[in-house]
Amino acid sequence: MEATVTTESNEKVWGGGNEPLKASYGKMMMWFFIVSDALTFSGFLVAYGFSRFKFIEIWPIADEVFTHVPFFHGNYPMYYVAFMTFILITSSVTMVLAVDAGHKMNKTRVTWYMFATIIGGLIFVGSQAWEWATFIKGDYGAVETKGGNILQFVNADNGKRIALKDFAATIPGERERLERKDAYWFQSEGTLPSFTVNEVIEGVKTHPNVLVKTAYFDESGHKKQVLSREESLEALKDARLVVEGANLTRNEYGHPLFADFFFFITGFHGFHVFSGIVINIIIFFNVIIGTYERRGHYEMVEKVGLYWHFVDLVWVFVFTFFYLV
Repeated sequence: MEATVTTESNEKVWGGGNEPLKASYGKMMMWFFIVSDALTFSGFLVAYGFSRFKFIEIWPIADEVFTHVPFFHGNYPMYYVAFMTFILITSSVTMVLAVDAGHKMNKTRVTWYMFATIIGGLIFVGSQAWEWATFIKGDYGAVETKGGNILQFVNADNGKRIALKDFAATIPGERERLERKDAYWFQSEGTLPSFTVNEVIEGVKTHPNVLVKTAYFDESGHKKQVLSREESLEALKDARLVVEGANLTRNEYGHPLFADFFFFITGFHGFHVFSGIVINIIIFFNVIIGTYERRGHYEMVEKVGLYWHFVDLVWVFVFTFFYLV
C-alpha cells in the first residue's frame, strides 16, 4: 500500500516529486534491508574474531585447510577460493553493466548482462557447495585426545602431512558398526571412521618416519609443533577417537569452532547468493518478455543490483577475515 503523508503542497510521499533522498519507495526499502542485513553479518564476523582471538594458539590456518582444486591433485592453498572470489566480483561488474544498459533502455544488453550475472552466481554457489563437501569429507584424518587436542601426522623426512590410510595398521575384528537390529536402546549408530585408534597407534609404531603434529603453534606463532618420535608415541597414549573431516562437533583441522563458523557464515552468505540468483532469474525473464520496457524504466534491475552488490561486498569481508587474516 502506498504511504501517504500530507504536506503543505498536499503531495504524496513517494507518489510524485517528494521522494526522501531522491530514492523511490522500493529502493529505500532495499537500503533498509541491506543495512539490517549488514548488521547481522557484522555480528557474525565480530563473534568469529573474538573466538579466534580466544583460541589463537590452536586456531587452524586457512592456507592448510582450503588447498583443493577440482580435478587437480596437490596442494594449492587458497587458489580455488580466490577463483570463487574473482567470479563473484566479475558478476558484480556485469550487474553494473546491466543497470547501466537499463538506464539507456537497451533491452538486449540488459538481457545478456543479467544472463552473465546469473551464470557467475551459479558458478560461485556450485564452488561453495564443492568446498563444503571437501571440507566435510576431509583428506588426511587426525586423532583427538582426551583433552580435546587434535593430533595430525606428518612425514619426518619432508614435514608434509600424511593421511591415515598411508600408515594405519589393519587389525581384523576390532569392531563393527552397530545397526538397529543389534540393540533395542538406540535407533542407529553414526558413521564409523575408516580406522580405529588402535590401528592408528599401531601404524605409527611400525612406521618410524611418522611423527605427530599438534594443533598448537610454536613460540614464534607461525608453525604448529612437530613432536619427536618419543613425544609422538607418548602423546598418542591420550588418543580417544579418530576424526575424519569436519562437522559441527569434530574437526580434523583443529578447533571445532573453526568449522562451526565456516558452516554458519559461508552457509548464510551462500543462502543470500542463492536467493539473489532466484531473484535475478525472475527479473531476467521479465526483461525478456518486455515487462520493464512497457513500464518505461528498469528500476527492478537497479534494485536487484543493489542486493547483488551487497552480497558481493559481504563476501569480500568474509574472504578477508576468514581466509586471508
